[in-house]
Formats: sequence, structure tokens, C-alpha cells
Amino acid sequence: MILRVVVLATLGCLTAHAANPDLLRLGPQGVNFWKLDQLHDSQQLPVNGLILQDSSEAPLQLPHEPNNKPEFTAQWFEQPLDHFGSSTNDTFMQRYWVNKRHYQPGSSVVFLLDGGETSGEDRIPFLDTGIVDILARATGGLGVVLEHRYYGESIATKNLTTDSLRFLNNAQSAADSANFMANVQFSGIDENLTAPGTPWIYYGGSYAGARAAHMRVLYPDLVYGAIASSAVTHAAIINWEYMDIIRRYADPTCSLHLQKAIETIDTILDHRVLSAPLKALFGVHGLKHDVDFVSLIESPLGSWQAKVWDPKVGSTTFDEFCVALNQPLGHKKPDVTRLEYGHPDRMVSFPGGLKVDIAIVNYGAWIKKHVVSRCPEGFSHEECFGTFDDTHYQDTSLSEIWRLWLFQVCTEWGYFTTAPPDPTVPRIISKRIDLEYESKICRQAYDPGEHFTVPPLPNVTVVNELGDFDIAMDRLAIIDGEVDPWRPDTPHSDYANDREDTMLRPFKIIPNGVHHYDEYGLQNPDDEPPEIRKIHEEMVAFVQHWLRDWKADSQEI
Repeated sequence: MILRVVVLATLGCLTAHAANPDLLRLGPQGVNFWKLDQLHDSQQLPVNGLILQDSSEAPLQLPHEPNNKPEFTAQWFEQPLDHFGSSTNDTFMQRYWVNKRHYQPGSSVVFLLDGGETSGEDRIPFLDTGIVDILARATGGLGVVLEHRYYGESIATKNLTTDSLRFLNNAQSAADSANFMANVQFSGIDENLTAPGTPWIYYGGSYAGARAAHMRVLYPDLVYGAIASSAVTHAAIINWEYMDIIRRYADPTCSLHLQKAIETIDTILDHRVLSAPLKALFGVHGLKHDVDFVSLIESPLGSWQAKVWDPKVGSTTFDEFCVALNQPLGHKKPDVTRLEYGHPDRMVSFPGGLKVDIAIVNYGAWIKKHVVSRCPEGFSHEECFGTFDDTHYQDTSLSEIWRLWLFQVCTEWGYFTTAPPDPTVPRIISKRIDLEYESKICRQAYDPGEHFTVPPLPNVTVVNELGDFDIAMDRLAIIDGEVDPWRPDTPHSDYANDREDTMLRPFKIIPNGVHHYDEYGLQNPDDEPPEIRKIHEEMVAFVQHWLRDWKADSQEI
């Protein structure tokens, strides 16, 4: 049975935001933020300041803007729901887009960009001016964006129950890509461009970057080469290092103030007496659980990942937050900003005995203005930001698309962002953010099904057995950003062995780069920053080198 007709009829009634995975890094609190976004959209409520999805993987992901490039029209490829078993004969239609503007018949190459954990429409900018267009222009190749199963309009089921989601896993998704490469026939192109008869180079960033590396390992006969950008090839249950990268590379004054503020907040919560006025300072006096409070105030930190070198799509939220953190209050002299945290001249007293540094006062003002203000009139703080009501997470309709990536997190990938397990390690999030809190969404959202049960903890072995930090093959490029909070989960992790950078096995780091910086591009490459021009030139060079090897091998045959 083909599900596309039924599913698209349902989708016509939906206006859900794409559920950005970094937003969902906040676990159940991230789901709350996503739901508030939906509520604001449906009621057309005004937005004050920070859009919570600004902590997304990339500001290019604009779920409300339709594809305004008529050159890139959606096409469809039929896929089996289950590639490996006989439990169902259902199929679904997988969406893809093609860039033919540089295609040269007879000597072509196909560049496939994996859509990853969002709607494929969000990746079209990379097909237009980003890395796919850059490589296709340099080689006379064809560019393709392939939407991931279950995401966007490549919906495979009628609902998002645990049983319906059981085919959302690494193996099935990889098989989709392999089947597509081996069998697709491109409209308007007479030439047979299927693999392995044509060289296919697979690109992905972040989760999709890990998939690119995995595709080179799992299907070496079909994937001639792969470029894995910010590729999280190491799946981890606890991912405390994400926040530690931000702590280490943020402005030193901001980082220190965050550390000290969190220490103070934890101490106040430990002693309970002043916890109520503290929460009131942040605008959430009605929030019952302390752990929900500290999870809520963590929200600005994820905007570090949304930094992009192109100011038109990059976020400045993190830097603005840092500036706000150290602003002098109206009755304080500007010189207090140069004093050490906790200096008597920086302290502010409140009714009830609460006395805190101006950094905490400013932190509270930021959260009230940019986050708490999202809670609509008539809703309690507990309704907006509480996470202990299981029923809040049990709607399994197709509109609840946050269930997709979190299902992958709960079953195979992990990445629960906690405080450092070692209490002596400095931290910028509360010690209360632990594995129990971050992972409870898995138990709240996914009831055991008839055919599948979410494991107690993710089975990260199915990811790591494909290579982990040491994943390597000829014609597999590894590219990472120096200050990417996901770098600890990539082959450039401090836990990983260093490697030589060669044309056959490129291993590159972008100075001051954040998340898959190489994926973005400009219409005029001369307008790109030097470090981005450099990485793009190097990518073109090693891809051309790979293709010369293909041609040489073909001539020998």
C-alpha cells in the first residue's frame, strides 16, 4: 500500500514547525518550546525577542517559507517501508530535488545531499548556492537533495506511535539512500546516472554527516566518495561535552559569569529558602520543579550552534546574550562591569533576603523577556514549562513532528546533554541537569508498542560499530569546525586519534568554525570569508582528484 495519498491529505491540515534537533537537545523542555511555537503560530500571537527555534542547527531552516525556486521542484521516489523483512508490504514516496544547471552529459557525477532530521525543503539553499552547487559547478555534475524518511513530506505512516516509528532507524534510512542511488531515473535526463555506473558523492552535515560516513562504509560499491561535515559518528548516552565546548570557547568574561551564576543558582536551590524569589527574578515563580527551572534558563546557550559565517543566515543571539549578562543596572556605575563577579559593588538586594550579582539579575531579565514571555496569557508557568505531566507528550498524531528526532535519540543516538559527571569540572548548566531528567522524555512519549519497545537507554552500539571516532575509508572526507559544540562526537574529538590530511582521506578543521560551516556558500565565492573560500577550494580539489581516479579506473576496464 502506498501511503502518500493518505498522508499528504493529512499534511494539508498541518502547519507544524520543523522540529529542530538542537531545540530538542533540551529534552522535554525543548518539546515545550516547540509546542509554544505551534501555539503562537495557530493563534498568531506576537513574538517578543528570541524565537526559541533560533537555537536550531542552522538559521537556514525556515519551515514557513515555501521553496521559492521554481528551478527546484519536488520529485518522488517509491521506497519500501521495510527493506529487510516481511512484516509489511507498505511503501512510501520519498521526496527529492535536483539541480541540473551544471550537468554535462557523458562525463557526469552526482552529488547527493542527505536531508537529515528535518524537512528536505530546509536544505534547498545548499542546492542553490551552498556546497552542492559549488561542487556541481566545478565538475559538471548533478546535485540532489534527498529527504530523510518520515521527515518533511516523506511520511511513511499514518501516525507517530512507537510501533509506527519502528522503521525510523539507521539501517532503514541507509537502505533508502542505497535504493535511490541504484534505481532513480532523473526526469529530463536520458543518461543512466545510477550507481555504481556513475560516481556518486554523498554529502551530509551533523547527523546527516554521520550518515554520509556510514554510507561510504555500508555501501562502498554505490557510494564512490563521501564528505562528512560535523559528522557525529560517535553516539553517546551522555553528551556533557557539548556545553563544555561553549564554556571553553565563549568570550572569557561571559563564560566566567555563566559559571559563577550557575554555581550561585545551584547553591540557592540547594538551601531552598530563597528559591522562590530566585525563580521570581527569572519570571517563573509558578514553576514547581527546580530542574524544570534550570532547564528553562539553559535555553539561550544552544544559540551558539546557530552561529554562521554568513550574517544573512547566522544568529547573533548568543553574543547578544553575553553582552546583556554584564550590563550595569540603572543605579550602578558602568565601572562595576570590570569588577570581579560577587564584588560588593556588583551585588543587588531584593525583598525576602535575596542578594545576587548583577550577572544573575541580567540573566533573569533576559529569560523573562525572550523566553518566559512566550507563555501566553491564561497559561500557567507549569503548563508552559513544566515537564512532569506525561500526558503532555503522548499525542501521536502526525503534527507532533518533534517525536521523530527524539525517537532516534531514544533508540540509537543518545546525546543527552547533562552537566559534567565530574563535579570538579567547571560548568555553565546546573548540576541538576542529569541523565534521569534529560532521558525521561523517552519513557513519557513512547509507550511500549505491540511490535517495538523503546529500550531503557539508546542502543548506541549500532551507530558506533560502524567506525565511531576512527571511521575511515579512501574517498571519505572528514570536515569539522574548531568551536563546534558537536566536535566532541566527531573524528576531530579530543578523544579521537589525530590523522594525516591527504587527498584520498581528507581530514580538515575550519578555524573558528561552528556547525558544518562548509555547507553554506555564496553566489559569488569571492565574497566568502578567507577560511570558507579555502575549505571550498580544498573540497573542490580533492573531489576532482577522486574523479580523476574514477576516470582512470574506467579507462583501464
